[in-house]
Amino acid sequence: MTTVPAWYPDPTELKPAPMPLLLVQAFLNTCELDTQTDLLDDAAAAENWFVTAGLLAAGSSARRLDVARARAVRESIRAILASAGSEPVSQAVLDPLRNLAQTRQPRLAIDDRGRLGLENETRGGLADGLFELLLIIRAAQENGTWTRLKVCANPDCRWVYYDRSRNQQGHWCDMAVCGNRLKNRRLRARRR
Repeated sequence: MTTVPAWYPDPTELKPAPMPLLLVQAFLNTCELDTQTDLLDDAAAAENWFVTAGLLAAGSSARRLDVARARAVRESIRAILASAGSEPVSQAVLDPLRNLAQTRQPRLAIDDRGRLGLENETRGGLADGLFELLLIIRAAQENGTWTRLKVCANPDCRWVYYDRSRNQQGHWCDMAVCGNRLKNRRLRARRR
């Protein structure tokens, strides 16, 4: 079993993404529809999670408005991920991401091996951490790992998992739970 960092919302995660995409996966999984728990519902718990995950500087605070913005960004990213690039995403879905992107300026960086990349110019506040997630997504889209991050096909679950299958045809975060549950539901509907 693969171990995930302490800041990951579920220590039993079966399909973790590689770093740094794991940070995006963890952020999206702060809301668990199956158990109706959301780490971002409570401002203090949200602030603690963001600090532990390295998206908010220790000693910084996340106001209620910041956390509401984070939830909107999270659901926008989840909607984009669920569409899998196969269909256009609505303006309303993209607005939280565009609004966030317009408030920050990425900086071109060169690592020790001479590779170019983009990094966040400022660090500390929650908006900076959320922007960092957008930069991780951009890099994942560029290197091809973004298409492996998927949303569970079970509408009652919507857990985000990393599809390591060779043909990238995974549909459920856990076939034994979500896959069987959905297949049984469809079977009962056909029999009716």
